[in-house]
Amino acid sequence: MLQEQSLDGTLLFKQESMYYLTGFDRLGYLSFQALFVGTDGTLALLTRAPDAALGRYNSIISDIDIWVDRDGVNPAQEIKRFLDARKMRGKRIGIEYHAVGLSAQRGKMLDAALEGFCSLLDASALVDNLRRVKSEAEIAYVRKAATLAEAAAVEANRLSVPGAFEGDIYAAMYGAVMRQGGDPPGSGTWVLGSGERAHLMRYHSGRRRLAENDLVTHEFGAAYRRYHACLMHCVVIGEVDPRHQAMFEACRDALEACEEVTQPGGVRLETYSTLRPAR
Repeated sequence: MLQEQSLDGTLLFKQESMYYLTGFDRLGYLSFQALFVGTDGTLALLTRAPDAALGRYNSIISDIDIWVDRDGVNPAQEIKRFLDARKMRGKRIGIEYHAVGLSAQRGKMLDAALEGFCSLLDASALVDNLRRVKSEAEIAYVRKAATLAEAAAVEANRLSVPGAFEGDIYAAMYGAVMRQGGDPPGSGTWVLGSGERAHLMRYHSGRRRLAENDLVTHEFGAAYRRYHACLMHCVVIGEVDPRHQAMFEACRDALEACEEVTQPGGVRLETYSTLRPAR
């Protein structure tokens, strides 16, 4: 794909891109790092010293360069040094600009540092396009994640009773995933809201005990080898209000309609267009 875009290489800044291509697995949004992929098969990582050891342990990258994050150091100049050492001067380089790991400030610094050194092209979608079609191994990981999510749902339903503490429910759901070899979801947290907070649909700090006739919203996910499966459902404690029943039936009908059109070769817009009238 690099050659199709007449690129000599690309700089990747998304942690998920690095993991997909090499297995390099870390919390990649706290410090500046980049992975260079060359048309000749070169894989070279620029990262901090604490993460270099991790890269050697859990990835296929053997060429690892270190930069020191200290006052006065421009990481973009470190990128230039890094590329120059790999004979990229005057070459055509793709940049994964659309990445949490490359802030607007750092992106401007990168453009300025590489001006006149090499030609740059936005290659943000390069790895994303590869990731769209899953391998059999990836599909197996997603199915395992779904099994873990279902185990968490069992705990959510079992413990959503009057007097239960939200923190205990959260811990049991988390434990169901971790005990079976799963990973925390990429978000790190998930939605568990009850009572007046059941409709917030966002994680928030603070826990309460469930009360009689509460509505409890569970929106959560599980991961296995970083591949995710997400679930959402509501638990009504006590009597079901007719409005709850009507909303449930509308959601069920919409979901079934979406499942019918969500097939290989389909377009996501078709699923969304099916959802709107079903609602």
